[in-house]
Amino acid sequence: MGRQTQRKDDLLVSSNFIRAVRESGYVSLSTALAELIDNSLQASATEVAVTVTRPKAGGLPEIRVEDDGEGMSRSRLEACLRFGGSSRFDERQSFGRFGMGLPAASLSQARRVEVTSWQNGQAANQVSLDVDAIAAGTPVDLRARRQPGVTTGSGCVVTWQHCDRIEYRRLAWLERALRRDLGRIYRRFLSNGDLTLTLNGKRVDPVDPMLLTAKIEGHSAGLVFEPLRYELAASSGKTAFVTVRFAMLPVQHWHHLDNVTKRRSGIVGGAGVSILRAGREIASGWHLMGAKRKENYDDWWRCEIEFDPVLDEHFGITINKQGIRPSQVLQEALGPELEAIARLLNSRVRQAFEEVKFQAATEASCRVAAAADADLPVIPTAGKGSGALSYRIGSEQLSIDKMFASSLKRRTLDVTLNVDHPAFAALYRPLQKLGDEAAGELRTALELFLLSFARTTTLLSRDGHNCDDLLRMWSRTYGRMLQKS
Repeated sequence: MGRQTQRKDDLLVSSNFIRAVRESGYVSLSTALAELIDNSLQASATEVAVTVTRPKAGGLPEIRVEDDGEGMSRSRLEACLRFGGSSRFDERQSFGRFGMGLPAASLSQARRVEVTSWQNGQAANQVSLDVDAIAAGTPVDLRARRQPGVTTGSGCVVTWQHCDRIEYRRLAWLERALRRDLGRIYRRFLSNGDLTLTLNGKRVDPVDPMLLTAKIEGHSAGLVFEPLRYELAASSGKTAFVTVRFAMLPVQHWHHLDNVTKRRSGIVGGAGVSILRAGREIASGWHLMGAKRKENYDDWWRCEIEFDPVLDEHFGITINKQGIRPSQVLQEALGPELEAIARLLNSRVRQAFEEVKFQAATEASCRVAAAADADLPVIPTAGKGSGALSYRIGSEQLSIDKMFASSLKRRTLDVTLNVDHPAFAALYRPLQKLGDEAAGELRTALELFLLSFARTTTLLSRDGHNCDDLLRMWSRTYGRMLQKS
């Protein structure tokens, strides 16, 4: 076939355009594959199978994506590899907008792409694009060709051949990365049961960066408060909501995990903000946090922002749906409050780690108290009426009129010191100026004094005495004396 002739009024030089499209900016194979899965979901598919193989030993990989969606008519199939050929151009109801995803994503990873589709058990048709053929000047031919074989139902298969942009040499490493990334991007659909996604025959599990569903040593992250909702006006005149959720990780239960476990579990390296468009993650990073800079403590809380495609202009959505460019209106509407919450959660994490260190330092005192408990009057409790008590000392903000609070549950006397009471700083700050041995002895003596007081008031309360007034009066008196010292 002869070399393609270029007319002066042609808008594009095909051979150069195709090579330029290969640099369309997909940050990873996962984000490029996501374009294909988006199309499957938009075609009402409930099952998508991704297969990654290496047809020849040492050769380039091949990737196949098959779905059980509604398929494409012959005319739609012939348009699907045209740039901007979508029948849903600039729609704001689902994933696609510009009709660029399938051809751009495919050619960003592979030198040849084939699309095969069928409907209602009828014969399948196929179209293809070949980078090398077009670059050599061969005219582009997107006519659909009938394929042999019998089909059932409807569906579509996209095959990427000669994938020369894949960095992974070992397919096992590639599969691991795809499983993690696709599980995160489509976590909502996988969790809700709206999509069954398999990779080389094995189901892809949802990956939640918020860690709300993760069970690590029996614990999960938790929402900090109810979701926030912001109503914004779109350029079309419609309004839609942006929903923001914050979660905090359980520092007290996960702080001791080794770094490998923290990284594999997503505790380390998964911090920041996840942006979801129509339930599908399109970006993650440090977004809309104002002047707040990311710190190590920020690994221990998460943020998720979800919006409707109607608000695309406010988020600055690009053709390949990667990353965001917030508008001034969006930054002004969300930025100040999100930055304030980020600083608050950073402070809470710091406080949680201080509490962890504080509890670790109190273990010696609690062991001494527990050893002595067998020789002290028994405090009866429901279920377990006898036996020595164990002890725990913690610290947090309490009502200013109490130096500490105590409770007895399951034979453990839990004493919480009030960090806002003057006694906390007066008793613990001087310990920092002493040597380790002297500070340890003085701290043990101090904490045994507090534990003995708490145990005594607990025992008296079980005998019918009201010790709350005594504790408040003692706390108030001691606090006033400290203020005068």
